[in-house]
Amino acid sequence: MSELKLNEVSKIATAGLPSTNADTDTKLRRTGIDPERLSVVQLGLRPNLTGVPSWLWRLLFGMALWLLTLLLEPVLAQLSPYLQAVTKLLVGLVILVAACEILVSATERLAARFQWNHYIAGTLAEILSTTPELVVIAFVVPVSPTMAFTIAVVTIYNNALVFSLYSYFLPKDKQGKFLMPLPITEAGTQVLIGGGAMGLILGLVMLTLNSAPESKNSFSVADLIFISLILLAIFSGYMYTLITSYAKEETEVRENLSMSEKDIEQRLEIVYANVKPSSFGLIAALFVVGIFGSFIGGHEISGFASIMLQDIDIDPILTALVLALFAGMSEYVILWQSHRKREYGIALANAFGGITQVMFLVLPFTLLYIALYQGFINPAHVELPLEFSTSNIFLLLFLFPTFYTLSSLLEEDHTLGILDTTIMTSIFLFLIVLLVSYGGASS
Repeated sequence: MSELKLNEVSKIATAGLPSTNADTDTKLRRTGIDPERLSVVQLGLRPNLTGVPSWLWRLLFGMALWLLTLLLEPVLAQLSPYLQAVTKLLVGLVILVAACEILVSATERLAARFQWNHYIAGTLAEILSTTPELVVIAFVVPVSPTMAFTIAVVTIYNNALVFSLYSYFLPKDKQGKFLMPLPITEAGTQVLIGGGAMGLILGLVMLTLNSAPESKNSFSVADLIFISLILLAIFSGYMYTLITSYAKEETEVRENLSMSEKDIEQRLEIVYANVKPSSFGLIAALFVVGIFGSFIGGHEISGFASIMLQDIDIDPILTALVLALFAGMSEYVILWQSHRKREYGIALANAFGGITQVMFLVLPFTLLYIALYQGFINPAHVELPLEFSTSNIFLLLFLFPTFYTLSSLLEEDHTLGILDTTIMTSIFLFLIVLLVSYGGASS
């Protein structure tokens, strides 16, 4: 397919229509549908010229490095702990990023075989892309439950900051606005409000109980399970709202444009133009390889965390920050690539999903696993139960101003200007300074 043809396909897929004419926009706007907000995207990346996906080379390179470190383990053990930690971090990240891309590619190929609509396929791919993060958390919990919790929450702040900074670079109209996709301005705004309220409630309860003499000052297993179920319930409602809202919008578009079965089929073909046809065997193999890569990469990163905490005795907050920053590197790369191709909808969905999915999927998974570890595996762990410490209280309380600011700015399709970006950056940096300076203070 020629470069011109690819650009045409991308434009059509973004518009969400298999064909356009002068009356298309008018027909849609008469029924209250803004064609510029139709959240149809083109899944997959353009086929590699060599026929070999780039993630395969990165995975092979990462696995080769991993095998090399196993062979040279006696030699590496004699090196400085800093070099050991950096080696494990780099090897783990190379494998994890490749594993994440493999899992997303497998999901897209599966969606293409079943001809799922673009939104369901994209949503599942985004959810599955959190697998490497979940694996990292699973390996870090036995090393340090506190740091696992810190990584999960700090990742929310990292992704909120990235979303804020990226919003500043979106193309704006004369009023300084960019038409945000409906999933972000409607259900997304609501879920931000819910996340901020949950953080505020938990933080205030912890602060109150911690300040009262002879009161409860740590999470029990039942507490962690209850909080996790509440967060997962919100996430389930969020997913249901997104999918049903899209289904309603899709039906209205088809009816108003009198789309035939052929038009609908062509629309799906455009969405999956970059996804190679694959057998179920190949798709299953990709899932296995992706999960295996996530397992190996997560194990290496947990080794980095163990060295930083035990051998080097680095502040756990700083260690968590490093891990959270590098763990989201693949997301930031996808964001940049989508922006360069002017696929702003994909970029925004990726950036916003990094906030909602970590808050309502990764965080409850972390709490559930800590509850399992605390209740049945190692109740005597020195960091269990999780205390209502200064750092944990700060982490949860600061979710409210962060989410409140984001939801307020998104309500009117307002993209962040220099003042907004400065405010969000200041909130994040203020939190980091407080955590690093006082996070280790006694409860």
